[in-house]
Amino acid sequence: MAGFVTELRNAGIPVSLTENLDAMEAVQHIPIEDREAFKYALAATMVKNNSHWRAFETVFEVYFSLRGPEYKLVDGDSDIDEMWREMQEQAQQADGKAAGGGGMDSLTPEEMMNLLMQALKNGDQGMMRALAKQAVQRFAGMEPGRPVGGTYYLYRTLRNLDLEGMQDKLMEASRQEVGGELTPLEERLEKDEFDSRIEQFKKEIEAEIRRRLVADRGAEAMAKTLRKPLPEDVEFMHASRDEMQALKKSLYPLTRKLAARLTRKRRHGRKGPLDFRNTVRHSLSTGGVPIDPKFKYPRPSKPELVVIADISGSVAAFARFTLMLVYALQGQFSKVRSFVFIDGIDEVTDYFKNTEDIQEAIHRVNTEADVVWVDGHSDYGHAFEVFWDKWGKEISPKTTVLLLGDARNNYHASQSWVIKSIRQKARHVYWLNPEPKSYWNTGDSIVGDYGSHTDGVFECRNLRQLESFVEKLA
Repeated sequence: MAGFVTELRNAGIPVSLTENLDAMEAVQHIPIEDREAFKYALAATMVKNNSHWRAFETVFEVYFSLRGPEYKLVDGDSDIDEMWREMQEQAQQADGKAAGGGGMDSLTPEEMMNLLMQALKNGDQGMMRALAKQAVQRFAGMEPGRPVGGTYYLYRTLRNLDLEGMQDKLMEASRQEVGGELTPLEERLEKDEFDSRIEQFKKEIEAEIRRRLVADRGAEAMAKTLRKPLPEDVEFMHASRDEMQALKKSLYPLTRKLAARLTRKRRHGRKGPLDFRNTVRHSLSTGGVPIDPKFKYPRPSKPELVVIADISGSVAAFARFTLMLVYALQGQFSKVRSFVFIDGIDEVTDYFKNTEDIQEAIHRVNTEADVVWVDGHSDYGHAFEVFWDKWGKEISPKTTVLLLGDARNNYHASQSWVIKSIRQKARHVYWLNPEPKSYWNTGDSIVGDYGSHTDGVFECRNLRQLESFVEKLA
């Protein structure tokens, strides 16, 4: 448990001492031999965010993997062989043929695939688990001490099983059972059910590979190998497709939490000056003694926000998520205007009006905005100069300007005087940079030229940093 909690913290999941004690108390009230109950008891006391579940599950499967002699890298498996013998006996009773000898190790690939098809068709969890063990033993090529990751072994195993073609065979078998074509509803339900069973079988293979690796290398080494960042810690500029989907799912709960926090922050702001008249009026009930002084509470105005975002290359993902977050929180601002640029610049505020689907608005930004002037390579200087000429007069003392980009200007003129002019007219000017600070002002990055004329340059590489900044902004 101590190693488990330490690894959860290393993975970024916040687990306090109180939650650790709660978990120890919880496991006293569940059957410890019930692995699923044990897993969910720990999750109920330690996981506070749905997006953290996958990281928790990975760490749990490593630290509480089924370990023992039956999971060592040895040939044969008595449980599998016993199950195979039972199936042979059932087949013998069904068709009257003599059962073949030997265990599952003697199966041909065709016989193994037939068994797998029957297990998937009947939803036989025990047989799927047994076949997953056999598949890993046959196809993964695992060797003790070999420094290879689990993904490699998983790929080798799945490549030999052809699970994509298995679904077609299962659907055809279902049609033959009813003696004709399935209705569209039956077709969809059957397909969804088989998809679910195939995914479950893949998870069994992953679990088997993980168990064998843990038995070979130890829990701590495997946890470090399998550790992945939480959605809020994934870097915008290096996120994979799956990580992008996880980021999008995490964005909406984040906006609700931020909106509630910012509203509460405004409502319970600092006290203003003493309200003498109100204090005297309330003191009449206490004989003229001002026991309960009254104050004039300030009414902080919501800022106007202007977002100017670079949408070129790898920073496009960062700009996209920032725009989505800002517009999801637009109730915290009196007005939001958005501009995007590469070497040309265009206003895209109208794309976000009268639409509930921010994703659709972002798609229009990426496909319809007129942001190319010459060659489509970043030119911050030209874009800022055009912005100042067209819209600079609309900047007011109520305006907060948010600049998004890595300031990599392809060695063009910086035109930093524009940012200086904007700062002289605006309430605040902030720059958000998705690159690590160690990369700033290297190569063609000129963030320092612009940053000297702003109220601050902030590193925003992930949702956690972006959340922290937006809370400060509003």
